[in-house]
Amino acid sequence: MIKLYFAPRTRSVRILWLLEELGLPYELERVEFIPPAKSFFQQNTPTGKLPTIEDGELVMCESGAITEYILETYGEGRLAPAIGSPDRPAYLQWMHFADSTAFPPLGILIWLLLYREDAAEQAELIADAQDRAGVGLAYLEKELGDKTWLLGDGFSAADIMVGFTLSAAELLGVLTENYPRTLAYLERLKQRPAFQKAAATE
Repeated sequence: MIKLYFAPRTRSVRILWLLEELGLPYELERVEFIPPAKSFFQQNTPTGKLPTIEDGELVMCESGAITEYILETYGEGRLAPAIGSPDRPAYLQWMHFADSTAFPPLGILIWLLLYREDAAEQAELIADAQDRAGVGLAYLEKELGDKTWLLGDGFSAADIMVGFTLSAAELLGVLTENYPRTLAYLERLKQRPAFQKAAATE
């Protein structure tokens, strides 16, 4: 059984959501999030990071990597297009978009607004991060079009990866009415029972 080290409003929510979507048994180990004011790798988990999972002898961190591991090991073809599928390239793109393009400016905002004591003196940096977050959201808004999910009619783990990032953008006030398709997409994600179970756990 997978053991998930979990703290609210961290990327561990992604893994809990994924486990619920797949209907996999798991053990939840709640830990208190330690704000990374001075250093990283200081969470009370075996890796010092959140999320971390234990699966037998295996210990690993990084939410994207954990997602891929769980899908490869326990997914049985669910929530990810098969290698060679026409949807596979878009799936991979969105999986990586979530953390490599969309989240970095949000991370800067979190760092400046929540962990620094001089946020009032960082107006230029904050505005720049908000603008760059908007560029990522505008791209997503355009690419979503009239699709229900990122790949069309089929929900996938890419929606989980991007959905967590959008939740953070909403909390930070970056995801606004300027992105109606993205807001509607996030609302559809929030209606999924697995999302609601993960959110209730928070």
